[in-house]
Amino acid sequence: MKIESETYLDFSDVLIRPKRSTLSSRSQIDLNQNLKFLYSTQLWTGIPIIISNMDTTGTLEVYKEASKHSIITCLHKYHTISDFENYGISSLNPSLFMISTGISESDFSKLKEILNVVQCNWICIDIANGYQANLVSFCKKVREEWPEKIIIAGNVASREITEELIINGKVDIVKVGIGPGSACLTRQKTGVGLPQLSAIMECADAAHGLNAHIIGDGGITCPGDMAKAFGGGADFVMAGGIFAGHNENPGEVIIENGKKFKLFYGMSSKAAMEKYNGKMEKYRSSEGREVKIPFKGSLHETIEDYLGGLRSTCTYINAKTIKQISKCTTFVRVNNQLNKKFS
Repeated sequence: MKIESETYLDFSDVLIRPKRSTLSSRSQIDLNQNLKFLYSTQLWTGIPIIISNMDTTGTLEVYKEASKHSIITCLHKYHTISDFENYGISSLNPSLFMISTGISESDFSKLKEILNVVQCNWICIDIANGYQANLVSFCKKVREEWPEKIIIAGNVASREITEELIINGKVDIVKVGIGPGSACLTRQKTGVGLPQLSAIMECADAAHGLNAHIIGDGGITCPGDMAKAFGGGADFVMAGGIFAGHNENPGEVIIENGKKFKLFYGMSSKAAMEKYNGKMEKYRSSEGREVKIPFKGSLHETIEDYLGGLRSTCTYINAKTIKQISKCTTFVRVNNQLNKKFS
């Protein structure tokens, strides 16, 4: 048993210190990034926000709206070739959606089948526990099969496995976050995790030292949290709950006491396991919650709200581009950051 005395921080523990700025308008901010990768031969241009690969958010209908804003949709791993064909394969922008996969042999076979038909630049190798040794070997296998693809793997929350996935797994991007998601119960059920801001800072430092990238996955409750994730060194930010509950999200609108809701649930929840596996195995427990999210209307409005918040952050700290946010960020520790009188 060992206890680390260092204090690890979440988004709610800090604010970003404002700085003298030459920027007089949000319209001067360019949120588009131009990125190249350690192993992939692809070049990518877009806004480095990713909608999570949960089946209530990572869908082709969500992609349709998100792609208009040059942000990425990570499609959930239960999509079939028929789903792509019904949507229209030729209408998909291969730079703005990701194919997700687990790490079993059947997952690899399905991935091959889809990528033989669907042109996509991204592969997201996604398991809840990225500390499994067989994740590294699976990533290496995927790299050998598709050397030109941008390959992501996770989830992790610490330096050593970030470096392992990059060096030995040959991945371009490591997905960071153990338990910070709004529909995630991992920390409650297992006691495992690291506060998300500190995890991002640690893993970003490790990845950037190897000329690779990270995704800060989860823990976003407001545009300010997303700005803090970029400020902590995240190259991309992935979120699910904030992009749920809209017209474009799947599921019927539920009306209770005159109020409208849509369902949102974690992919390790009992609801998801019963939906896709027919049952939850007796040796497992549900590590995701099912949430009724107040209906939000158009996804367009939520995306614009977050992009506007990021532009405003940039004007406060004199960051002309989203890439400069981390270079211009100084965090201050706080005991309280919001006046909640009318919340």
